Amino acid sequence: MLQKYRPDCFDGKGKPGIWQPKGIRLPLKFSVEANISFPILYFYPPIFNAMLHDYLGYIPDYHDLIKLLLSIVAGGLIGAEREYRSKAAGFRTMVLICVGSTLFTIYSTQLGEHSSPDRMAANIITGIGFLGAGAIFRDTNNVTRGLTTAAVIWMTAAVGVGIGSGNFILVLLTMALLLLILASFPYLESLIDKKHQVRVYKIHLVHREQIAEMETLFASCELKASRLKHIRKEGRIVSSWQSSGSEKAHNHFVNHLFLDSNITDFEF
Repeated sequence: MLQKYRPDCFDGKGKPGIWQPKGIRLPLKFSVEANISFPILYFYPPIFNAMLHDYLGYIPDYHDLIKLLLSIVAGGLIGAEREYRSKAAGFRTMVLICVGSTLFTIYSTQLGEHSSPDRMAANIITGIGFLGAGAIFRDTNNVTRGLTTAAVIWMTAAVGVGIGSGNFILVLLTMALLLLILASFPYLESLIDKKHQVRVYKIHLVHREQIAEMETLFASCELKASRLKHIRKEGRIVSSWQSSGSEKAHNHFVNHLFLDSNITDFEF
């Protein structure tokens, strides 16, 4: 049954109130504005509306629902790119991070409306820091990986906070830049790697004199090399070098190592 309103009924603040049958008295706070915030309440008796507001607390309006849907879309777009590249934090992870940040921002605005509406939202940064730290690790070659994934987690949370606070234009621009960086910058990185790479070589040598030969070989292949350490292991010398140069120069150096019969093993 639809609510009926009469211009001569007021809620105490100059706004039209809900017409009530004889014998039913609603609190003044349940006015037209309260019912408009959640349209489905039009179809319930006035006394049931009062019970919902009293016992369920804050009832989200369509603005909050739109924010949650937008956060799912934004997190899904970022997560789809991460999932395509088979990263640890993929589709579901990014969606949950974005929706969670949006939800905490909405809570923060509602709970601290009159005192500090940003208190809960500010702690999202700290919490996301722990989540991003878990994505960073060192592989078997002692190379740090996961930094980009951690940064994407941080950015996804920032997008969620932006949606929760209603900064839709800024979020739209941020999403466009973020997707552009994630999609196009790997190709730029590959172009840079072709011009300059840094590799660490571990070469197993038979004789000590081969160390000087390695220095000559690096120079002939137009690579800048520096000694890291030399270890004698099982009657052989394990020589570690850090070298920098173009990808073509590194490939030329590796071909020489394959052809040298005095080199038993090497890795980079």
